[in-house]
Amino acid sequence: MERRPALQDATPQADLWAASPDPPAKAAPAPPPHYAGHRERLRDRAAAGGLAALPDYEVLELLLFRAIPRGDVKPLAKQLMARFGSLGAVLGAEREALQSVRGVGEAVALDLKLVQEAALRASREVVARRPVISSWSALLAYVKTALAHEPREQVRVLFLDKKNQLIADEVTGEGTVDHAPVYPRELMRRALELSASALILVHNHPSGDPTPSSADVEITRQIVEAGRALRISVHDHLVVGRDGIASFKALGLL
Repeated sequence: MERRPALQDATPQADLWAASPDPPAKAAPAPPPHYAGHRERLRDRAAAGGLAALPDYEVLELLLFRAIPRGDVKPLAKQLMARFGSLGAVLGAEREALQSVRGVGEAVALDLKLVQEAALRASREVVARRPVISSWSALLAYVKTALAHEPREQVRVLFLDKKNQLIADEVTGEGTVDHAPVYPRELMRRALELSASALILVHNHPSGDPTPSSADVEITRQIVEAGRALRISVHDHLVVGRDGIASFKALGLL
């Protein structure tokens, strides 16, 4: 019986190796984002040099870390500073205005307003512990914190007792960007309810210029006259703006 030669594989061994696909190459790890480690570095700088050494936008960054736990918040901090003009103006802005900035949600807006409220209460404590007349610099710091960046005109009255200590600080009128209503009779009625012996009028000019207007002078005259009949003194009228604080008494208007 004739023996047939064994069948040979048509593909040489070398070709088999060549035809086998190469194992997939492992993808190179993605480079870290440019802001990686920035939060830790900023916290370390604040701890080493103190918060006072940081520029305003970096203080704002530290605040934003609370509500935005991941990602780069430096662009948002700078955007807020550019939109409102200063750190104080950011904290003083209304929540709706803050949330109109892309990246600012309800939690961020609430955190920023919380900081402003804490600062306001802390400065009010200093005013409340001593006679207002003897702690004038503390009073000016307080009203500046309360009103310098208020977007609408607001009238506050500080009611004082016989020792010139603060009984109450009340908002008696809120209005538009250039007007807030004040009613002398209602103001004096409230002073009698509180047994106040004196008061200090405070209102803001959202334009930033604290120069008293003719309307400011006239309403102050009416309030002084209403208080004179009831033996309630008006110690001063302070007009607060971003550019400073004007005192009627210092200007010779009272």
